[in-house]
Amino acid sequence: MPDEISSFIIKYGYLAICILIFIQEIGIPNPVPNEIVLLYCGYLSFIHLLSLPITIIVAILSDLIATAILYFVFYHFGNYIIENKPRWFPLSVTKLKKLEKKVNDKGLAFIFIGRMTPFIRGYVTVIAGLLRLKPKVFLPITLFSTIIWCSICIIGGFLLGPSWSLVAKNLLFSHVILFIIFIAVILIIIFFLTKGRIKSKD
Repeated sequence: MPDEISSFIIKYGYLAICILIFIQEIGIPNPVPNEIVLLYCGYLSFIHLLSLPITIIVAILSDLIATAILYFVFYHFGNYIIENKPRWFPLSVTKLKKLEKKVNDKGLAFIFIGRMTPFIRGYVTVIAGLLRLKPKVFLPITLFSTIIWCSICIIGGFLLGPSWSLVAKNLLFSHVILFIIFIAVILIIIFFLTKGRIKSKD
């Protein structure tokens, strides 16, 4: 964690958490991934500089607000953006149609898993907006995935508190660990959902 970022969080507390999470989720590049920010906030909760429940709530709200803004921008102005996009923009109408087919084929699980995957969470929001996925479908999925995402990151940092000095020296490694934890959580959720469907069919 860069000293400037850690000092910013310690000095401004929950406001800093709001700003850092919001700017990255809205699509503005941040030198420190939100997962690391949330892990660090969990550690600050462990040493009682922050309240664990309030930190989780602030993180969830910041993520949700930024995601909702990004989603509605592309939901309402997506067609204009695609029609007037620069040549280097990676999405074309053809690619959007393919993505739309994927979403239709794989259903809501595609959106949920995407929102739970590091590095592509924001892209999933953009895609959902461009495909004009209905708010009553996208927003509940976003709420559920955001609660899981933020809670696991912050609680993970809290649990790593006693070993934070070691973790801080190996942030990339801890990022990989966090990614593995998320994949494990997703697989467990998919397992139970699939198990429930199989039972209901029987």
